[in-house]
Amino acid sequence: MRIGEMAAIAGVTTKTLRFYEERGLLPAPTRTPSGYRDYPPEALNRLDFIRRGRNAGLTLAQISEILDLRDAGQAPCHHVEDLLGHRLVHLDRQIADLQELRTTVAALHEAAAVADPHACDAAKICRYL
Repeated sequence: MRIGEMAAIAGVTTKTLRFYEERGLLPAPTRTPSGYRDYPPEALNRLDFIRRGRNAGLTLAQISEILDLRDAGQAPCHHVEDLLGHRLVHLDRQIADLQELRTTVAALHEAAAVADPHACDAAKICRYL
């Protein structure tokens, strides 16, 4: 199928397909006699995998590693497990940081809610930040 049809079915742009092809995430498709890209139907499976990997928070480089393993005939399951384990550690760290930030912002918000604007020192711009 041509690039526009592939993009529409996959829910991506033609620019994205070209980018994935340049990065090696999608194999270069055959070309029609007039030079148009002609993607095989199985390219949709690969695009779906890329989407699922991105939804899990993996980088395109990490997704490329997984695809390279699969293309070499190896099951990438252990590699994916390692990547997802590292992703979980990173997410837990982000969640903890966000919870701490929320506590800080909530305290600042409470203090600002009862503020007297006339008591604010202009040199400090705002005492709550």
